[in-house]
Amino acid sequence: MALPKYDELYNPLLTALQDGQVHGAKALTSEVAALLNLSAEDIAELDSNFHRSVFVNRLNWAKTYLKKAGLIDYPSRANYIITRAGKEVLTSNIQLTNAYLKAHYPSFVDFVSGNLTETSLPHDDAVFPDDTKTPEEQLDNICKTITSALADDLLTEIMQQTPAFFEQLVVDLMKAMDYGDGFKTKSSNDDGIDGIIHEDKLGFNLIYIQAKRWRPDITIGKPQIQSFAGAMMGPPRVEKGLFITTAKFSKGAKEYADAQHIILVDGQKLTSLMIECGLGVSVQKVYQIKRIDSDYFSDSL
Repeated sequence: MALPKYDELYNPLLTALQDGQVHGAKALTSEVAALLNLSAEDIAELDSNFHRSVFVNRLNWAKTYLKKAGLIDYPSRANYIITRAGKEVLTSNIQLTNAYLKAHYPSFVDFVSGNLTETSLPHDDAVFPDDTKTPEEQLDNICKTITSALADDLLTEIMQQTPAFFEQLVVDLMKAMDYGDGFKTKSSNDDGIDGIIHEDKLGFNLIYIQAKRWRPDITIGKPQIQSFAGAMMGPPRVEKGLFITTAKFSKGAKEYADAQHIILVDGQKLTSLMIECGLGVSVQKVYQIKRIDSDYFSDSL
């Protein structure tokens, strides 16, 4: 049978989660497939580009979009649960579509940035023409959406790790950005400093790091930045500081950090830098866009 599109999986996905319990990824895949009467052959069908299950890939994107709309949540990696809002939608017998999500859930609109038509969201089998955008512009929008989803997955993965792992991750990120060699400090006696970067081989220039793996919905205020600034006074006194977190910063924290020459990196910026530097991610597929080589043809004249 023809496999359902990702947006046709919204309602079956909520139905499978309607008991309010946490469902693992494998079990959830089987439950949704059973609701749709899909065979093992249907589930095993692979796409031509990535050689992965078409159904599983579409179901994963349905999960992503419903999470962005606030209808399901991920209590931990590869585990899913319906939210109160999701239960309300399910009991109202609303047939969920991309148009409905855009009309009723601002968080979904923010995620897709309002730049993608329903038929050009990144997980259909083809990208259909858009009268207002060139193919290159459509591809760029799709790439941004996929990257945004990857950033969200990265943050979820980081939150499953230990604080010590996060501190090492930050040091690794600084190395990947070519700031120099570094190390994380011992947790029992770090005096508020979680990592140190040597910008030069002899260690004349140091960067102090404070790394906080806090919930993304937490806002870090000015007092925490003041405490870090105090730790930078030493000994030894260091002029450069990086406060990096999975959470976000208040306006007061940003203003104080600017005055003290402390760089702040929140969860959104952190995942962006990791993707840019290739830390914790790998390349799945590369597309090349080619054009006419005018020099080649002009040389033949």
